[in-house]
Amino acid sequence: MSIRSVRLSDGPAIEQLLDQLGYTGREGFLPQKLQRMLADPGERLLVYETAAGVVAFISVHFIPQIAVAGDFARISYFSVDDSVRGQGIGREMEEYIATLAKERGCDRIEVHCHSRRSDAHRFYFRQGYEEAPKYLVKRLREQS
Repeated sequence: MSIRSVRLSDGPAIEQLLDQLGYTGREGFLPQKLQRMLADPGERLLVYETAAGVVAFISVHFIPQIAVAGDFARISYFSVDDSVRGQGIGREMEEYIATLAKERGCDRIEVHCHSRRSDAHRFYFRQGYEEAPKYLVKRLREQS
């Protein structure tokens, strides 16, 4: 069992994990997104692989800050397969990215987690996250 960087061949497994999060309708753009994100030095895409294959993935952005000393990391997507939840895989991955964030000079990690994901909220609170309300969004194009 190990955490490693995403490979383009991990696309189908990531598709399944995104489906479990409720993200459907990617109609073929995932390979191009993966390729672009893998080339971005401010992005880390990681998977957790067991003998059975990829069972989790996380997408983390490292964002420089101009007005404060520390930068921050933002978790964009994080999914552990339903069949292996509760086995410590999520904790191990979160702790791994916390170490990466510290190494990159980050002083915090942010995550936007929809209000309907109460199990995920409990996970993040156990990991030491605290609520910081007020998240604003401006949609630049219509959602389909």
